[in-house]
Amino acid sequence: MAVLESILSLILTLGILVTIHEFGHYWVAKRCGVGVLKFSVGFGKSLYSWKNKDGTEFVIAWIPLGGYVKMIDEREGPIDDAMKPFAFNLKPVSQRIAIASAGPIANFLFAIFAYWLMFLSGFNVLIPTVGSVDENSAVQKAGIEAGYEIVSVDGRETPGWRAVNMELINRVGDSGSIEIAATIAPGLEPKKFSVDIHQWMLGQKPSSLLSDLGLHVKRPEIEARIGMVLANKPAERAGMKKDDHVFRVDGKQVESWGEFANIIHKSAGQEIHVDVYRQVNDSGEQIVRLNMTPEIHIKDDGVSEGRVGIGASAFSYPEDMIRNVDYGPVDSVYYAAGQVWADTKMTLNAIKKMVLGLISLDNLSGPITIAQVANESIRSGSEAFLRFLALLSVSLGVLNLLPIPVLDGGHIFYYLIEAIRGKPVSEKWQLAGLKVGISFILVLMSLAFYNDVMRLQ
Repeated sequence: MAVLESILSLILTLGILVTIHEFGHYWVAKRCGVGVLKFSVGFGKSLYSWKNKDGTEFVIAWIPLGGYVKMIDEREGPIDDAMKPFAFNLKPVSQRIAIASAGPIANFLFAIFAYWLMFLSGFNVLIPTVGSVDENSAVQKAGIEAGYEIVSVDGRETPGWRAVNMELINRVGDSGSIEIAATIAPGLEPKKFSVDIHQWMLGQKPSSLLSDLGLHVKRPEIEARIGMVLANKPAERAGMKKDDHVFRVDGKQVESWGEFANIIHKSAGQEIHVDVYRQVNDSGEQIVRLNMTPEIHIKDDGVSEGRVGIGASAFSYPEDMIRNVDYGPVDSVYYAAGQVWADTKMTLNAIKKMVLGLISLDNLSGPITIAQVANESIRSGSEAFLRFLALLSVSLGVLNLLPIPVLDGGHIFYYLIEAIRGKPVSEKWQLAGLKVGISFILVLMSLAFYNDVMRLQ
């Protein structure tokens, strides 16, 4: 069922973004007087199609991993003299550039719209209050202490922990200092701290940004009550059940879920004795002892930790730890545009660092990861799904503008050369560029798919 949900989420997500992208090309092509023969969402055999009054065929195809707009073009085959005024290749260079640019621009505009809806609707974030700081860590040396609320990173406002993480991602692989502004209490003037970094997380997956700096999120004390037990894991094999209340491990009292989780993480491969309170029918609680050995799990940074296959019972954060973020219709446009600009810079920065080897290529993701994240975001609610759609739309827009043949940016690059030279790039060079571009895209797709498969293990 989960696999089917992920596939449907992928189809929905890519269907929206591809339709927006291709509609951008279609809309500008029609405004430039270009004849459009086909508008296809997906590749391969048609599942459903219809024609509008202009004769354009709209198609939904069975492979939902892209789409295209097919225009009248002499390069596709001979055309009648009467149709030449509508041929794409015979239009001025400026119009061809506009048509090629329209798809990515549509993605950026859609991202602004998605963020606008998100900011207008409002959403809750966890206030970025520091829970603890590691001894001799980068943030401790900078002077940041437990209890501080982070208000900005490198000058960009951070209303919640997600915003903090997004800003830190931009600094992966860098040397120098991260400028963090934090306040000890609401209403007080923030202090500025410089956190020194050197080739920070070079070549690593940016999955533990906060802990690598020595920062830990402030969380409420949650009782160690079991909310979920995974099948065929150490906890289930030991006899643990949903709603068990852990109160002691190896003879020592356990006060919270965080304390219990920490013991498990540090006990990889070692047997532990867990005492729980268990409700037995109407006769009240009884104490049950469970013996389990946490499995050894190797994290992305190479450090091992124990896991037993459990999850905490549902809980709610106290109101004083939650911040509501919402703006009016006009302010939402401003914040939405700012977020799209930030996402664009982050995407370009990540591409540059991958090329330079400052960020591991293991971070590339393909359709499997996109499907999983899409499914999770849909389950999490409208705010998460809108945010995911916007970020993916920005990524699609940026990637399509890269000067790589077969992508929109490659076509724009050729048209710019034509505008400078006064004549088109020769078919010989266009064909050579096409082969290089296809090879490059195939290598990237293969690597992304390989990373997806490896993450499933």
